[in-house]
Amino acid sequence: MDYTNKLVLAPMVRVGTLPLRLLAAEYGADITYGEEIIDHKLLKCERRLNELVRRKGIESCFKWARQMLCKDVAAIDINMGCPKSFSLTGGMGAALLSKPELIHDILTTLRRNLDIPVTCKIRLLNTSPGTVELARRIEKTGVPALAVHGRRIKDRPRDPAKWDEIADVAAALSIPVIANGDVFEYEDFKRIKDATGASSIMAARGALWNASIFCPKGKLSWEEVKKEYVRKSILWDNDLKSTKQTLKEMIMHYSCLEFREGKAVIKSGSLADLAKLYGEEEYYNFIAATRGA
Repeated sequence: MDYTNKLVLAPMVRVGTLPLRLLAAEYGADITYGEEIIDHKLLKCERRLNELVRRKGIESCFKWARQMLCKDVAAIDINMGCPKSFSLTGGMGAALLSKPELIHDILTTLRRNLDIPVTCKIRLLNTSPGTVELARRIEKTGVPALAVHGRRIKDRPRDPAKWDEIADVAAALSIPVIANGDVFEYEDFKRIKDATGASSIMAARGALWNASIFCPKGKLSWEEVKKEYVRKSILWDNDLKSTKQTLKEMIMHYSCLEFREGKAVIKSGSLADLAKLYGEEEYYNFIAATRGA
C-alpha cells in the first residue's frame, strides 16, 4: 500500500462508518480510515467489512482481533492519538504516547504476524524534540508510514494545529508522514503539504462537514452532500445512531440543531424517517423492495 502523495480521510469516532468513507472515496479521497475500534469489542462482531483501513484500540486481546481484521482491510492503523476520556482511562489512544516500549512491542508484534501494512497515528508530545524522538522509535519498528496530528492531548479543536512541529517530524523521518490538522478546504491540502513537507495529508472535521472537500474542482453544495450521505446510509443499512450523529455534525457546522432540520433529525426513529426528511422516500422504498425480493 502506497502512502505517498495521498489525500486521506481521518479516523473519527461514531461517524467514520461505511457511508462517510464511501462518500469521501467517491469525491477523491485515496485512503479512508474507519473509526477507532476497541479490540475486545471487535471480537463480538461477526460481520465482514469492506476492504478499507480500520483503526483499533490496543488491549490484551489484539492478537485475536487482528486475525478477524486482516482478511477484510487494506491496512491496520493503531490508535495512539485519540484524546477522548474513554481512550485515556482505558490505556488506549493517546495514553500510549507515554509508553514507548509498549508502542514498540505492539507494532513489532503486529508486523511480525500480519501480511498487511501496520501503521499508527500519534499526537504531538509536550515538546517538538520529544515528538521527533518518539517518531524515530516508531520508524525503527518498520512501519511504512506515520500519521501526526498537529495538536497535543490537552489542546482543543479551536487551537491552531502546529504545522511547524509536524514539519520537524517529517524532516527527521525517511518514511512517509501523513499530516493532520486544520484542513477545511481543498486548497489546504497543498498549504499544509508545503508547510510541513509531509508526504500525504489527512482531513477530519473538514471532511465530516462536507466530504466533497476531496474534490479538486471544488466543494459540492452542502444540501447535495447530505442527501448523498443519506442515500448511502440507506443503501448500506447504516446504524441509525451513527447516521444521525453524522448528520448532526454536518448541520451544527452550517446551521443549528434548534432549527427545523436539526430537530427533525434528532426525532427521527428510523432510516425511513430520514429518507422522508431529505426527499429520498422513493430511493428508500426501492432499496427496501430489493432487499425483500
